[in-house]
Amino acid sequence: FYRLDYVYFENSSSNPYLIRRIEELNKTASGNVEAKVVCFYRRRDISNTLIMLADKHAKEIEEESETTVEADLTDKQKHQLKHRELFLSRQYESLPATHIRGKCSVALLNETESVLSYLDKEDTFFYSLVYDPSLKTLLADKGEIRVGPRYQADIPEMLLEGESDEREQSKLEIKVWDPNSPLTDRQIDQFLVVARAVGTFARALDCSSSVRQPSLHMSAAAASRDITLFHAMDTLYRHSYDLSSAISVLVPLGGPVLCRDEMEEWSASEASLFEEALEKYGKDFNDIRQDFLPWKSLTSIIEYYYMWKTTDRYVQQKRLKAAEAESKLKQVYIPTYKPNPNQISTSNGKPGTVNGAVGTTFQPQNPLLGRACESCYATQSHQWYSWGPPNMQCRLCAICWLYWKKYGGLKMPTQSEEDKLSSSPTTEDPRVRSHVSRQAMQGMPVRNTGSPKSAVKTRQAFFLHTTYFTKFARQVCKNTLRLRQAARRPFVAINYAAIRSGYRDLFHWLHAELSGSPLKSKNTRKPLACIIGYLEIHPAKKPNVIRSTPSLQTPATKRMLTTPNHTSLSILGKRNYSHHNGLDGM
Repeated sequence: FYRLDYVYFENSSSNPYLIRRIEELNKTASGNVEAKVVCFYRRRDISNTLIMLADKHAKEIEEESETTVEADLTDKQKHQLKHRELFLSRQYESLPATHIRGKCSVALLNETESVLSYLDKEDTFFYSLVYDPSLKTLLADKGEIRVGPRYQADIPEMLLEGESDEREQSKLEIKVWDPNSPLTDRQIDQFLVVARAVGTFARALDCSSSVRQPSLHMSAAAASRDITLFHAMDTLYRHSYDLSSAISVLVPLGGPVLCRDEMEEWSASEASLFEEALEKYGKDFNDIRQDFLPWKSLTSIIEYYYMWKTTDRYVQQKRLKAAEAESKLKQVYIPTYKPNPNQISTSNGKPGTVNGAVGTTFQPQNPLLGRACESCYATQSHQWYSWGPPNMQCRLCAICWLYWKKYGGLKMPTQSEEDKLSSSPTTEDPRVRSHVSRQAMQGMPVRNTGSPKSAVKTRQAFFLHTTYFTKFARQVCKNTLRLRQAARRPFVAINYAAIRSGYRDLFHWLHAELSGSPLKSKNTRKPLACIIGYLEIHPAKKPNVIRSTPSLQTPATKRMLTTPNHTSLSILGKRNYSHHNGLDGM
């Protein structure tokens, strides 16, 4: 594996491979090799909101392109095409080189090429957007290939002879040089030498320039830049190639003309900031301006970059980087790695060749042996791998397992994804839609029983089965149980002993009622005349209440009243009903 290779990294035995680009290969103090890599992310690694933005961007590209659109693809091709899409990031990380599992190819999405070309090639991916893991944003890659009809110039029709040009002349180009001038090439070169000499003399007179270029050689080199030559040639053109008139303009009354470019305008601290930004962002001039040089214009930064590449400073840094790269590792060899622990073996330790075939009488001890592949529903494979949570007991065949590790999804679309593609968003339940999309993004397993019809099952089912006596006790002992109050206090234990006692008493009463055992006869109410006669014979006596007068020495005592018992006393002389009926004495 070499530098700048796109490779698979394995960070988990059950999760898909990570796709990275090797930037550097470094040898640690312990002798191990680490790879500094650029991160790429899959669709399953970003949120559903960003996936919707990515789909919207892809739809806009399809509308403008003339190639195969997504509507012409089958459901299976659409499903597998999402596994080939990646998102570039500016994030770097260091990973052990021993975790490399193979090479792949990642390219910028080519709008002129059909999307089917990515499905026809193995280990091929594409990207068109840049993902920022810290800000959780998606942006279009600035390095896109600008091909297609929208980037072509609109050429107007040729004007006829005598036809007027109705275009706005201020927006058109301005002629600055005439190749058919009366001057010879030797005369033009002589005028340019005079312009350089005037520029050198002007820098000697300027205080700031003399500080930056203290020697004559540096001043002469600065005066020989393109900015001086462009000014001289423009002066010749404006004066109709009259040498005497053009020379007089080079040295006006105020002194010689001084022309400066971006190399002279920038200070040493600004140049240092630019080199630091270039080391971090590369040729991403928008980010350089935003984070390091916000007071400079984008045109000024770009112009300075191409002038900086002609200096000795650039040549010196290029030599240092070449020497540093020469001392680093250029390639690394990764030996064969151990088998995956998700590999399913039979009881004797050998992988099963025929699992779950129709007509087999062997009953395996492993419950996974006998299930069909969760992706292609195959029942025979030279090797099986457990997939998903252990409680779901799902498995994949060898081909689908390799597809899952490389592309981060199942080879065939599941039933939930087919329903999602076929159903409209307006008629679908939003809760179900979010659940299915989350499952599809995270690659969660979908249970199937060997048939194409499968049901979503993300967790183990739970069902509370209560007996008829329990249901009957809830209805009978409502006053003791108080379900609402118990629900508001889930951590307070229910007094099941009182519920059991109340239920037992009621059960005995019902049993006696159904068995026909005699019960106590109910008291019959006597007429009102008997009650009045009884009250006349036995008048009610008023209790004597001792009242004490409060004194100054002792504090006043409060009057203590007993709480009336409304259940045993009534309005008639505060006695119970049975006493007034004369039942006690009879």
